[in-house]
Amino acid sequence: DLHRDCRGRRKTYLGKSQVLNALPKQCIKSPSNLYNLSFAGGRGKDGAPIITFPEFAGFSDIPDEDFLNVVTYLTSIPSLEAASIGFIIIIDRRRDKWSAVKASLTRIAGAFPGNLQLVFVLRPSRFIQRTIADIGIKLYRDDFKMKVPIIMLNSVSDLHGYIDKSQLTRELGGTLEYGHSQWIHHRTAIENFAMTVKTTAQMLQTFGTDLAETELPNDVQCTEELLSAHTDHHSKLKDELKLAVKQGATLLTCIREPVTRSANSKLSSDELENVATVERLLAQLDETEKAFDQFWTKHHLKLEQCLQLRHFEHDFREVKLTLDNLMEVQAGFADIGDSVTRVEHLLREQKQLEEKGQEPLEKAQSLALHGEQLIQNNHYAVDSIRPKCVELRRICDDFTNETKKKYDILGKSLELHKQLDKASQWCEAGIYLLASQAVDKCQSQEGAETALVEIEKFLVTAKEHQLSNPKEILQKLEDVQEMFDKRQVSLKKLAAKQTRPVQPVAPHPESSPKRASPKITRPAGVGRHCNSPPFLSFSHIINELIETERVYVEELQSIIEGYASEMDNPNLVHLIPSALQNKKEILFGNLPEIYEFHNRIFLKEIENCIENPELLARCFLKRKEDLQIYEKYCQNKPRSEALWRQCGDSIFFQECQRKLDHKLSLDAYLLKPVQRITKYQLLLKEMLKCSKNSEGTAELEEALATMLDIIKSVNDSMHQIAITGYEGDVSELGKLLMQGSFNVWTDHKKGHNKVKDLARFKPMQRHLFLYTKMLLFCKKREENTDGHEKTASYSFKNSLKMSTVGITENVKGDNKKFEIWYNGREEVYIIQASSVELKNTWISEIRKVLTGQLEACRGRTERVRFGSVAFLL
Repeated sequence: DLHRDCRGRRKTYLGKSQVLNALPKQCIKSPSNLYNLSFAGGRGKDGAPIITFPEFAGFSDIPDEDFLNVVTYLTSIPSLEAASIGFIIIIDRRRDKWSAVKASLTRIAGAFPGNLQLVFVLRPSRFIQRTIADIGIKLYRDDFKMKVPIIMLNSVSDLHGYIDKSQLTRELGGTLEYGHSQWIHHRTAIENFAMTVKTTAQMLQTFGTDLAETELPNDVQCTEELLSAHTDHHSKLKDELKLAVKQGATLLTCIREPVTRSANSKLSSDELENVATVERLLAQLDETEKAFDQFWTKHHLKLEQCLQLRHFEHDFREVKLTLDNLMEVQAGFADIGDSVTRVEHLLREQKQLEEKGQEPLEKAQSLALHGEQLIQNNHYAVDSIRPKCVELRRICDDFTNETKKKYDILGKSLELHKQLDKASQWCEAGIYLLASQAVDKCQSQEGAETALVEIEKFLVTAKEHQLSNPKEILQKLEDVQEMFDKRQVSLKKLAAKQTRPVQPVAPHPESSPKRASPKITRPAGVGRHCNSPPFLSFSHIINELIETERVYVEELQSIIEGYASEMDNPNLVHLIPSALQNKKEILFGNLPEIYEFHNRIFLKEIENCIENPELLARCFLKRKEDLQIYEKYCQNKPRSEALWRQCGDSIFFQECQRKLDHKLSLDAYLLKPVQRITKYQLLLKEMLKCSKNSEGTAELEEALATMLDIIKSVNDSMHQIAITGYEGDVSELGKLLMQGSFNVWTDHKKGHNKVKDLARFKPMQRHLFLYTKMLLFCKKREENTDGHEKTASYSFKNSLKMSTVGITENVKGDNKKFEIWYNGREEVYIIQASSVELKNTWISEIRKVLTGQLEACRGRTERVRFGSVAFLL
């Protein structure tokens, strides 16, 4: 139903079926009456709409509900402006009785929903009934509860004194043309068109909502299918829109037909309002179509760009795999040959490999160019495309450079072997010459002189056959050695995502619903060491550690068996959301690896500490490397949480939770590993408090430092994976030593002086990442994700190689500042820490890096032996 307000009262446009149900069949068949009502579109002198109540014998038998429906509908047809003037009602009872007049006035007074202006009554024409009507109207006027005049008329000629004949139908002596069947047809068609417009708008809105909520696929085929499905659906909706517009245009033509047929014809007020209604609905349909087309254009562009991206990613994987295989084959060509023939054979193989790589190289270059074109065309996945373009060009350059280097080494090897062959041939010729000179012939003067001439001639050729440049040959050997030492297969780069760093969570372990954890009794041997209250507290802490460890292992087992394994259960496949298909590793990360470590190793080792508490610290020190598995889990946690937010309300998880009888949902249990590493730190701190200045304190302190280092490493790695915009590989920068936010000023020799002066007074907010090889300057950004807490990302701004930087530890005027300068103070960065302690910590770490580089530089002077030839690296 379409609703509108008229003078504070709700009006209802009835749909087609409601119009027909509200009107009895005899009214539809008889154009002379409509429940004894008629709305021909006439107007009073001030524009008030006219409703006529013609004579109808069964008027009193009409149910009140049906009467109210029809009157409400008729009063809702005129415009708000016309309805606000007030309605004029004409009750024709010339051939009826006073009782019919009274019944009409009573019903109008009790149920008329509009604003009344005047009521005209054509009183009964028979003398007796007219007399009764005159008396009745005087007696019952107050009973009708009408605040408008009721004018009793004797004839239609009296009515013409109030209303112009052109606004009255022929039944009332007027000239207004009115066809009841046509009026019903037009109104039904208008209501039907209104419902069509509403239904079409709802379909467009539903389709738009589906488009907005659609998750983009990760492969080419699914993307093509999605694009095709959405395009087909869009075409069908456009056809529906065209049909609706055509329906409205046809309806408008039908209403305007009298004017079109005859230039002298004019549309009545009712028909003009019908035209306005249809035109308004057509305008609404046009606005809806324009808004939908605008939305579809954006969505279709995004789908096309998604398809371009999936094709680009697919081609990237194929080209990279081919080039990686070629690089691996090239890395296997370590032989430099031991003869001319062998070297020539190696050169032919290298040539074949080079020819084999031409097509993949051309594809890689073309694909990189295509990626740049996508970036220039404002593709939405620029951050994903640009690193791949850089990687493609890097691989191409690596392959080309390695090929060139291989040709150079083999060329030098071929030259060396040719020189060696020439020297060998000269030596053999000399030996043959000496052997051919008979000793008996050299006894005479003539024979000796001849032999000397032959030797002198041969020695003249020594320069042609000896090694021309021994140093060059040694350099060739050094090049070969460098090839063996430095050749390696290119590593695949890891994808970086904006996740937030892991924050420590207060532990609150929940007992497993499967069974209660057994209580651990204090070991009998504890009393032998100390009976003081602090040691008893130490024992309680160990008991808590072991008990919570057992509960933790049981919880991990319940997650793996009750959730992860159930994802492979064929009986539950239909309950798994499509967005969760084949994403078990994303949701659970390396949780199975954590469970296996604790169940098979760590739990048993700390249980052995019941009798020997002093061994507990050694357990943590011994398993320092194994506990690094939490770093991998925490790095995956943001992806897991995003997937859970998308699918956590599915029936599959509810069914698994019901079977396990878990009080908490899966996301609470997936937080347990993060809580556990924090729990270890807290328990070790408590143990250290209870064992001050006693045996084993040093090991506890070292164990606590180990756990703090692990937590710091996890937290730093979470910050590191949030770096965006760095085109290199952060894994090649060495170990991440420190990270934190600072105020930074720049003071460079190059650039405009005004810019330098402004830079001195207004600091930049930068997040610094200190690696062993590089110092990165990033800008921290925070944004809300789907209504959840803020996530941080770090946009790369600048980098400094640690091998070329210097440091000034103190800056005059502020003990929290220090300087890092570059290229002989050509670039100076003034860095302000939040505290003196933080500044000193960073200076200490930077000093360690610079000292380590100096020691490494000194160590490069050692000698290395290759074969029988010694040379310096």
